[in-house]
Amino acid sequence: MIQTVRKAWGIPELRKKILFTLLILVIYRIGAAIAVPYVNTEVLSAYLNSMGTTILGLYNVMSGGAFANATVFAMGIQPYINSSIIIQLLTVAIPALERMARDEGEEGKKKIQSITRYSTVAIALLQAVGYYFIMKNQTGILSNDSIWAALVIIVSFIAGSSFLMWLGEQATEFGIGNGISMILFAGIISRVPNMISTLIGSVRNWAAGADPEQYRVLHPAFIPFILIGILLLVVLIVFVNDAERRIPVQYAKRQVGRRMYGGQTSSLPMKVNMSGVLPIIFAQSIASIPATIGAFLPAPKEGSFWAGVLNAIDTKSVLYLVVYFLLIIAFSYFYATIQFNPVEISNNLKRNGGFIPGFRPGKPTSDFIAKVLNKITLFGAIYLGIVAILPLIAGKLLPTVEALAIGGTSVIIVVGVALETVQALENQMVMRQYKGFLG
Repeated sequence: MIQTVRKAWGIPELRKKILFTLLILVIYRIGAAIAVPYVNTEVLSAYLNSMGTTILGLYNVMSGGAFANATVFAMGIQPYINSSIIIQLLTVAIPALERMARDEGEEGKKKIQSITRYSTVAIALLQAVGYYFIMKNQTGILSNDSIWAALVIIVSFIAGSSFLMWLGEQATEFGIGNGISMILFAGIISRVPNMISTLIGSVRNWAAGADPEQYRVLHPAFIPFILIGILLLVVLIVFVNDAERRIPVQYAKRQVGRRMYGGQTSSLPMKVNMSGVLPIIFAQSIASIPATIGAFLPAPKEGSFWAGVLNAIDTKSVLYLVVYFLLIIAFSYFYATIQFNPVEISNNLKRNGGFIPGFRPGKPTSDFIAKVLNKITLFGAIYLGIVAILPLIAGKLLPTVEALAIGGTSVIIVVGVALETVQALENQMVMRQYKGFLG
């Protein structure tokens, strides 16, 4: 990876793209540090840190802590991501959008992109209003709750999300890769210094003989195991990220005029984790809804029935882990079904004179592809579930690990974006070599 970046830096054109991407990330981090007016960020941060196991905590992690500090970029890139997912699902469900994406080519993609932008603004409006009322309902967060203050806060959040969407698109067009992923990557990475500080503070508390029940205390002997665990998690993600099942495809020979075409052997690649991190994000959002609702309700009496219910649905409970794991598997199958249509693939192979050895074209081929898809989707779903719940289990065993906010979602995003960026740089260097050879 370092060697790839070094080679890319030596090419003037790629160096400009790298510098432009870094400039975009610097602008993002500056905006993530500018707080909106009329908000007491200390009180808000303390409140949201206590809600770390809810949906609000997930938003805070994805925004790199900007959400808890009510900065201009507090909404982060989440409205655009949510909008993209919704439009992608609607494209499958609504025939008009499907025809637009399939039949109108580049013009259709531009129309869908415009719809995604408008949807982003609408979602940002809803989230900004909801975020404002969360702050308004908590004592001491807002220094001014007038209509003017509300308008300034809400408009600032919407403008920040819209500007981030534009920054991401500029980074995609003029930078080195997917700008939206890069911004998400930068937000998560920005929490690393805080994680290191938390780890050092825990060791200092241990050295000072602090009470483990009152302070987050970690014995220094556990640090190597934590680092090894993170390293093994990264290795697993890298391995599965590149893993794919290749189905052999043979193309029949056919004569067109005086020339003979076909006869070559190819393969149909099927990635083990074709849905990426989306099943985890959706599963975590849905599984944490009961705990989020419970966090806004008055605290029940200790030992009462409702106290037992809240403990059962808490994000640290065994029930939550089981539901979370099952939801990840369900969403993995859902996204795999949307992204990979065995019948369509079979028809395309038949139309182009291709076939899978040992299977007749048509339904036998589509059934075989569906069978393989189910197997690799199950493996990919179990992998995502393990990556998602391992940090939670480690947090139950060691409270300091929970304080480090090491989530499976964050690790997958960081590793995935790093691999994607390196791949993009390598592809651009290969293209330059082809251009130089042809020129």
